[in-house]
Amino acid sequence: MKDLDQSRIGIVGPGRLGTAFAYKFGRDGKKVEIYHHDISLCRSINSDHLNPRHFTESLADMLGGMDSVPRLPEDVTATNDLEQFVHNNDFIVLSITMNRLPELLNYLRPLIARKEGRTCLISPIKGLASDEKTRELITPSQLIHNYLYDLKNKYSLVSVGGPFFDVDIALGNPTCLSVAGKKVVSNAVINLMKQNRSELNAYYNFDPVGIEACGALKNVVANFKGATDQIELGRSIGGTIFARAGVEIRSLSKILGGSFQAFYSQAGVGDLYITVSSMASKNYRYGKYFYESYSGNPIETSLEVLKKIDGTPEGPNTIQNVHRYLEKKNMYSPIFRCTYKIFNEGGSKEEISEKIVEACQFDRRTREYIGPISRALYRLIPNLWYRRNRGIMSRFIL
Repeated sequence: MKDLDQSRIGIVGPGRLGTAFAYKFGRDGKKVEIYHHDISLCRSINSDHLNPRHFTESLADMLGGMDSVPRLPEDVTATNDLEQFVHNNDFIVLSITMNRLPELLNYLRPLIARKEGRTCLISPIKGLASDEKTRELITPSQLIHNYLYDLKNKYSLVSVGGPFFDVDIALGNPTCLSVAGKKVVSNAVINLMKQNRSELNAYYNFDPVGIEACGALKNVVANFKGATDQIELGRSIGGTIFARAGVEIRSLSKILGGSFQAFYSQAGVGDLYITVSSMASKNYRYGKYFYESYSGNPIETSLEVLKKIDGTPEGPNTIQNVHRYLEKKNMYSPIFRCTYKIFNEGGSKEEISEKIVEACQFDRRTREYIGPISRALYRLIPNLWYRRNRGIMSRFIL
């Protein structure tokens, strides 16, 4: 991608991850431009070289006070002029939540169409969208391609997967990413990211849908694990959650158009491991705080929990979309179904504990491997060959 200017990079969204990438690319000597519609926020970033809304307080708590928080490099600026932002930057990181993506794409579409040359969109978005009418489930890259379907000669797209925490990217701690998309443009993004490999390295993956599915679904598992860890269920159940959730992630990833290998990549088991086992994970904290604060009303509890977390945990919105899809497909998925019930249906803490034990210990599957017949049928008819939750087909062990 020699025609793209690699000396500049744009970031949509000054949230935690967008700010973290601004620190990283700024240290690499890039001219970084952050877009946000709020001009007062842009002015604050430009004058103080700190993000007043996100991340700065968290860094201060971690580093021992505001005086220890690093300032954004001088070449990092913020703007509320989206048209000029798109014109200036050939590489644009979409650091927003899944539910805001359609609105952003409506704004970006005419600007990308008018721009001379191509634009490379970089998507680290973790989420799955569900069409309210069809209840079909799609990943961020699929949604982006749907919106920009007639602009194929104007843009390229790569998806970025974990394992990473925003704080490690911001502070320059060793971090490694997965980058997926067409190989030529993916390699350009990898070269852009790994200019200081002791801080950040990246590997190529051929399966954007797979790594996106893994990246979204592991947040749901983190919600589940965060709640489970607050209950006296011993120290062994965490391993069962990790392993059995992997079975469900692989199945959903395959049906959405990904491959089984995605789960065994960094963006699969690597990202799942750190997300379900660390308080640095927003989604793990969400599950922990939810159980601790649970009042019997999941909606009220969720609103209270979100006030305690800097940034937006993606899991709560993702599990609602996943649940609609599971219902449509009649798909057997005990941990994801249990997660939906915990965070969206009423009941007591004792009932939550019982639901967790049932999901982990009473899986109707009786073997850990996928047999040769099932593997063959997964390749031939992946949208039909999975275990049903109800009906005659639910008796088959798949």
